[in-house]
Amino acid sequence: MTTIPLAPATTTPGAGSPATPEAWSTAFASAFPYAEFLARHATPDQQKRWQGVHDRVRLTADERRILAGFVRRMPVLVLAGAWCGDCVNQCPIFDHFAAVASAIDLRFHDRDARPDIAAHLKVCGGQRVPTLAFFSEDFTPVVFYGDRTLSAYRAAAAAAFGESCPTGLVPPTADALAAVTGDWLREFERAQILLRLSARLRQLHGD
Repeated sequence: MTTIPLAPATTTPGAGSPATPEAWSTAFASAFPYAEFLARHATPDQQKRWQGVHDRVRLTADERRILAGFVRRMPVLVLAGAWCGDCVNQCPIFDHFAAVASAIDLRFHDRDARPDIAAHLKVCGGQRVPTLAFFSEDFTPVVFYGDRTLSAYRAAAAAAFGESCPTGLVPPTADALAAVTGDWLREFERAQILLRLSARLRQLHGD
């Protein structure tokens, strides 16, 4: 296992050093497409749960229009666990996005199989999943986001702060799934717009 190397030390004492674009590129190159990730890391029962949610995801015409308008290549690395209910209920959404937007290059790593990568993708100090890392085409980090969306957290709060990670045995309602899909689309769209308006990338592509 190769640990992601750190960049040169910053000038701020104690600030630490983030992983370099080269390190993220290496990490992404070793990650798996959606189906291969499940084939490698999910049990047959877990694959059935993921497929059950995948079959229920419905993108609206407007959501498809937004995704079809993505033009900048956008590598997206998903840190996940096939066993995690939050991943069961959300990761299939990403596969639908990638199927519509050719600019999205979607890959997955198992959190427990790659602790070296997981160490760089913590949420609130913990290794929660799913956590997504959005990159530019040269693997400059754009934004990191996880583990539940606002709609999902509102539902958890309404249920009096239930378990931090559901089992995935009970699939979300259609309304809940649609709300989370919309939440995630806004994050993907925001990252894409950041890339589209980047002065550096506009100069590179001449647009």
